[in-house]
Amino acid sequence: MNMKNILITGGSGLVGKKITQLLEKKGFEVAWLSRSPDKYKQQSFFWDVDKQTMDAEAIEWADAIMHLAGEGVADKRWTNARKRAILESRTLSTQMLYNAIEKATAKPEVFISASAVGYYGFNTGEDVQVEESTAGKDFLAQVVIAWENRVKMMEKLGLRTVMLRIGIVLDKNGGALKEMMKPPVAAPLGSGMQWMSWIQIDDLARMFVFALEDEKVQGIYNAVGPKPATNAELTEKAAKKARKLFVNFGVPGFGLKLALGEMAQMVLGGNKVSSKKIEQEGFKFRYPDLDTALEKIYQ
Repeated sequence: MNMKNILITGGSGLVGKKITQLLEKKGFEVAWLSRSPDKYKQQSFFWDVDKQTMDAEAIEWADAIMHLAGEGVADKRWTNARKRAILESRTLSTQMLYNAIEKATAKPEVFISASAVGYYGFNTGEDVQVEESTAGKDFLAQVVIAWENRVKMMEKLGLRTVMLRIGIVLDKNGGALKEMMKPPVAAPLGSGMQWMSWIQIDDLARMFVFALEDEKVQGIYNAVGPKPATNAELTEKAAKKARKLFVNFGVPGFGLKLALGEMAQMVLGGNKVSSKKIEQEGFKFRYPDLDTALEKIYQ
């Protein structure tokens, strides 16, 4: 396997940038698919998911594709239009890549896609979720099912296909942690007892590269750290490292529902997700517990 050129969708996002840095450090060539390719210093090819058009040259160039593109699920209130954007930014982009790969004379060897632990449903309580666990019934679970079904089609084209169901990504510059540390005082959400299956951002980037480099890795894996934490525990430890005041008084659920609407399910529910499958493939976490993860983030 002589893979050199890696094409990334969603490369300018939090995780995409980290993966790009790591790949380049390891000597890979990285290009992004972007609606405005001239905007970035990074080598980029044009695509426009809404118009279902892209530069065919990108696929011919790529030895592997990492597909991270998708509208942020926590960026705005879930109106019907927003929900459609969350779904279609994932399904239509994947479909477009499939169509382009099918047409290409030189096909990539590997397709690695982001997915989400939202697959399991927004609140699975104490039950440990493994890759074979049943899917949830709520909106996000339906999004993930539709998304993964499109990604699985890549196998028909002969590509080694990997889906990483990502948990809560810990990084101080974005994602859940940045939001949790925004208020002047840090407090748990709802009961604070809901499980948060988190992964430190460097470990997540390393997992994508691991999936790329190890030919045994195929199918679906949970991209979460080995030690989930409750919302209260995560908030308290992060507040300490970020030198913020923590009060152990939960932000009431009904208040969150008023503020966030249906999206409140995401923060009031939780999942206890297992990382055993990817570890059995030989992946080693650098930040397996909250203390080391937060230490690295707030150092």
